[in-house]
This record gives sequence, structure tokens and C-alpha cells, in this order.
Amino acid sequence: MQTAQIESKADFGQIRYAQLWEDADVLTQALGDCQGKTLVSICSAGDNALAMLTLDPQRVVVVDLSPAQIACLHLRIGAYRNLTHAEFLQLMGARPSAQRKALLKKATANLDTASRAFWHSLRDDVERHGAGGVGKFERYFRIFQRYLLPLVHSRRTVDDIFVSRPKPQRQEFLDKRFNTWRWRVLLNLFFSRLVMGRMGRDRAFFEHVEGSPSQHVARRISHAAVECDPAENPYLHWIMKGTHGKALPMPWRKEFFDLIASRLDRIEIRPGSLEAFVSTGETACGYNLSDIFEYMSPDMFAKVYESILNASQPGARLVYWNMMAPRRVPEALQNKVETLSTLEETLKAQDKAFFYSDFVVERVKE
Repeated sequence: MQTAQIESKADFGQIRYAQLWEDADVLTQALGDCQGKTLVSICSAGDNALAMLTLDPQRVVVVDLSPAQIACLHLRIGAYRNLTHAEFLQLMGARPSAQRKALLKKATANLDTASRAFWHSLRDDVERHGAGGVGKFERYFRIFQRYLLPLVHSRRTVDDIFVSRPKPQRQEFLDKRFNTWRWRVLLNLFFSRLVMGRMGRDRAFFEHVEGSPSQHVARRISHAAVECDPAENPYLHWIMKGTHGKALPMPWRKEFFDLIASRLDRIEIRPGSLEAFVSTGETACGYNLSDIFEYMSPDMFAKVYESILNASQPGARLVYWNMMAPRRVPEALQNKVETLSTLEETLKAQDKAFFYSDFVVERVKE
């Protein structure tokens, strides 16, 4: 399946994303009624798989090609079980802390030997940046936030991004104070295909994209800064300030912490590609597919998509994001799937993870 094209080209031995950069609020709404059902999720950092537990499914089967990304989920499971909510936020880096090494030891105490060893090797980085800040993508933004952003904007201007204001005033702030020529130069350089491929995402992930990454980011900034309220955007806050403000990703919020912790036994981890689920003959009622189709050629995408349909129950929903490679139900399979366009448009307007150009919600016909 997708291993044929991406596993041989990208490095899956390191943490690429130490926290999830896809909005669990829109994901859980897109999946609909999942009570008592089987769901499948790409792991990534594990946050959205855990958020899916709030839908009261029978189980969430989690798959991923990367052992490092699966280790992120194992850590979260240990943290939800062994830490308080306040301690969890400190360990992850959402809040300042002088005790992250002790919290890491506590969170990993009951994990398997390999997971404990993996996180022990990263304990110094966790102490400095939090467990949610030790991935390649987070390091990329840390360089941006610490060394380059100050050359373009003052601390006061950065702080003012997160002052809640009406939409017309958000547009005025963007036009008059933020979107300066220095900012545009920084965007063009730092978010170029070369720099992002070397320091942020793996270069193999750009093989099938269309257009300029920097121009794409520039277009999406307007969504994050004007269409949505930046004061409520945890992703933008981390990029600009290196931590979360008052806003938090959905599964990190206090109101969901105990609920997720009480359902951790419903998580079923299967290392490998989606084939680890679809080849078994099992079926699911909902899929969180992240942006995996972005990394596939159109032909491979069509094959993988069809295999997912074969492992889907009638009425199952397929939810995924596109950043720069347009992917939707292949033409040959359109008679089997309907696009929930109204729901898509509603959730796109709410999506705080502003990197993506498209959010797709498709339903298998009954």
C-alpha cells in the first residue's frame, strides 16, 4: 500500500511531529455519531486518536509507519494515566515547568521497555522544550520563532496578534501592522520548498505537491489571522511564541482529560501502514486519515482509497486533509461515496490548523 512509495523515501526513525497540527475539534465533528463503533486513525503524535475517544467508540485502531510516532502515543497514554492535567500540560510543553524530567519518568513508569528507553534518550530535550516540542517540525518552528521572527516583528506586535478583536479589526491589524515587506521576505525564504524539506517536513513529502509552499502559507495566514480569532488558536500561538496560550488543542483541554483517561483501554495500536487494518477483513465506521494521501501518486492514492472502501461499513466517514496536493475520491469510485459538502464548508471555516488548503469529509453510500 502506501509503504511502497513513501516508506522507502522518508525517514520514519525520528519524531517528525511531537504534537498534532490538525484540529481535533473539526475532526470529531466530521466523524459524526461513532458511539459503540470501530474507528481507525493514523497515529501521527497520537493526539487526534485520543480525541476520538470522546466520541465513545468501541475501539480506535491506531496505525502508523513510524515507531517514533507510535512512541508519542505510548507516552501520552502513560501521561493520561499517571499525571494530573496540570502536570500533563507541563510535560508536553504547553506550560512552563522545572520538573519535566520527573514528570517524564512518572509518565513512562508503566510503559514497555522500548518506549521507556526511547523517551529516556530524549529526556534532556523534553526538559528544555516539553514532549510536545521535540519533533522535527517543532524544531523548525522554534528556529523561526526564536531567531528569525524577532528580525521582522517586535515582541509587542507578536503579543498583539493574540488580542481578541472583531474581524474587521483583525483584517486591519494584518494589513497595517503584520504583513510588512520584511514578513513577506521571511515567508518566502523560511517556508520555501528547500528549507521546509530540509528542516521541517521530509523532502519526500513534497514529491506530489503543486505550487509554492511559501505562497500557500501566505494565503493561509489570512484564514488564521482574520477568518478565525487568533486568540483562540493554539497552533498559531505555538508557532509565534513557542508554547500554548490560554487556547489548547482539544485533547489537551481539562474538560476532556478525565474522559480520555477513562477510555484508554479502547486504543488498539498496530504498527505499520493502513494495511495493518484493511488486510485483516475487519471493517470500520470512521477513518481519520490525516494527510497521508498527500504523499502518494494519483495511482497509488486510488488503490489505497479503494482498499479503505473495502474495509468500510455502509455510512462510514472518511476524514482527511490536503495541504498542497489535491486529493478527493477518485473518479472511478465516485458512485460509492458522497461528499458531505455542507459539513465540510462549515468545518473548514472553523479549522484552526491553518496549513491545510482543504478538509475533506466523505461518506460511504449505503
